[in-house]
Amino acid sequence: MADKGGRPVRTGPERIRKLAQAAMNADVTVEQVDTILEGLGETLEDLNKATANLDVTLERFNDTINQINELAPRLHGVVDRMEGIVTRVERIVGVGESVISPLAATEHAIRGAVDRVRRSTGL
Repeated sequence: MADKGGRPVRTGPERIRKLAQAAMNADVTVEQVDTILEGLGETLEDLNKATANLDVTLERFNDTINQINELAPRLHGVVDRMEGIVTRVERIVGVGESVISPLAATEHAIRGAVDRVRRSTGL
């Protein structure tokens, strides 16, 4: 017989109770693990759907970026043409201001003379 090292010797019914309790604890633990695994499975399915949606979204985003890249040279050309138009309009405005300046000075002188005539005549 083996030396038990001072531990009390268990009887048959005590051993059966201990084994039954251990089996019940193991059963509860297995149920808890099953529940966790089911939840994890659902989470992984949702993650898989989200990843698929993300892939579709990234493909659309990539297509949009490619379209923008294709438009960039044309937009650059439009900007260059607009800058040319603005430069020409600025020149036209400058010429117009130069032409109008003597007319504005003449108008101002005439208004001043008319105002003086009105004041002196009392009109």
